[in-house]
Amino acid sequence: MTPVGTLRLPAAIHFGFGSRAQLPELLAAHGTRVLAIVDPFLTGTPLFTETRAALEAAGLEVEVYSDIRPELPVASLDAAAEVARAYAPDAILAIGGGSAIDAAKLVALLLAHGGPLSRFYGENAVPGPTVAVIAVPTTAGTGSEVTPVAVISDPERELKVGISSAHLIPVGAVVDPELTFGAPASVTAFSGIDALVHLVESYTAASLEPDWSTELPVFTGRNVFSELIALQGVEQLGSWLTVAVAEPQNRLAREKVAFASLLGGMSFGPTGTHLSHALQYPIGASTHTPHGLGTGLMLPYVLNAFMTDAAVVERIASVGVALGSRAATSAEQADDAIASIARINLAIGVPSSLADIGVTRDELPRFAELGMKSARLAGISPVPATTELLLDILEHAHAGRLNERTAS
Repeated sequence: MTPVGTLRLPAAIHFGFGSRAQLPELLAAHGTRVLAIVDPFLTGTPLFTETRAALEAAGLEVEVYSDIRPELPVASLDAAAEVARAYAPDAILAIGGGSAIDAAKLVALLLAHGGPLSRFYGENAVPGPTVAVIAVPTTAGTGSEVTPVAVISDPERELKVGISSAHLIPVGAVVDPELTFGAPASVTAFSGIDALVHLVESYTAASLEPDWSTELPVFTGRNVFSELIALQGVEQLGSWLTVAVAEPQNRLAREKVAFASLLGGMSFGPTGTHLSHALQYPIGASTHTPHGLGTGLMLPYVLNAFMTDAAVVERIASVGVALGSRAATSAEQADDAIASIARINLAIGVPSSLADIGVTRDELPRFAELGMKSARLAGISPVPATTELLLDILEHAHAGRLNERTAS
């Protein structure tokens, strides 16, 4: 198959210490009324109050909304949209972790097109542009500031629900590593390992033949643009994530992890992720564990299941080299990739088995079936996804057993 690629990103992406100083200019391009959707624990911090003061000094009017609920229940987003509708913002500023940024995307969607949100579930159901969103992450992991996805909880659904559309991509992203210094060690760990999963799964995604004559899916599989950046992000996280967790004030580590997270979002935004994410959704719903903990736990077992496919082994081998493998053969480099990821997990506190997070063995068949229902994710697996394959991955993950060649 000849190389293909699609790239959809914010019109402006700024990265670096102090880059938040660009916010007045980015927001003023859309008007003067700004709704700031902010994680609740950030509203009284010096960094936020200084940012708000800078916006107001530039002549912008700022209304703050901070009632952001974990897992983003649908009802909480409807309530946020009511507040936003009464204020009638010209632009939305999202400051916080992935939930705050996803909330901003969905409020912008509701302002532009009305509800209910269930009208937009799935792919390409958003009919047109939304209110402009400028996204400023305070954690390094989700990459939501540059992606076309928002994930919510709907009590009528067994799993989390995704809304995927190029219209959800923020118009601007500002990634200032200084804003991540306040993240607790567990947040740094679990968001950081999720960024590694984004990078690895986008790099190992299936090659899909696009139909250029019709509307493209949001996620188009292996992507020549993603390949330019994914391994760079893997290398940086492999070197610096454990340092950022152990030394939260390490300025260089924070910079490297924030940049790698941004690369992860840029990489999987057009490409998609696959089986670690497909399996995490039912696992997370059952265990109420953080998303990144689940995807990070599953990644070594997912890659291990691909080791029977020679073409995929070559891709995993490149990940191994990026993580420092000096082995002579592709198979050995791929083994090293899996072992390296398992060691990173151990170092940052990601459990090594599903049993460690309370999953019972009799739950595994149901998780496999639910994982297959995430058709968008399963379809991007480089090895054809079946219920049997997912169950085999889950069995290994429950026992905490990688093949002997990858055991650390």
